[in-house]
Amino acid sequence: MARMLLQEATPEVYSGFMNLARLIRKGPLDGKVQELIKIRASQLNGCAYCVDIHIRDARAKGDTEERMHHTTIWRNSYLYSEAERAALAYTEAVTRREPVSDELWEELCKHYPDPRERGDLVALVSLINALNLFGVPLRLEPTPR
Repeated sequence: MARMLLQEATPEVYSGFMNLARLIRKGPLDGKVQELIKIRASQLNGCAYCVDIHIRDARAKGDTEERMHHTTIWRNSYLYSEAERAALAYTEAVTRREPVSDELWEELCKHYPDPRERGDLVALVSLINALNLFGVPLRLEPTPR
């Protein structure tokens, strides 16, 4: 059982986070890439609730089961494009609170040259980490199917 539901305890704050998510979702960053970012960060943060939601969202966007299963081994998988690899590498570095090297940043810029798209990616990584920081300590649980 969840300790608290943010949308009930502080609906205005929750709404702010969801508005940011909507802005990113409507932007130029590919929807499948968005879900890969959310899944991988949520896996690293141990947020079962978010992993579950974003796997469902990825399926709805047409992503394959195999690609979702490979998110934990993406560096060794043949299923991801170079752009997706750059997004996943950035996601892992930020989520693990590691420095983003110049080389990693240049790779991200190479594959996401549009500043808006790259900005949305950077914002999304921060947003999903923030949401995971709600989900884990509040003990949000996946919804049974």
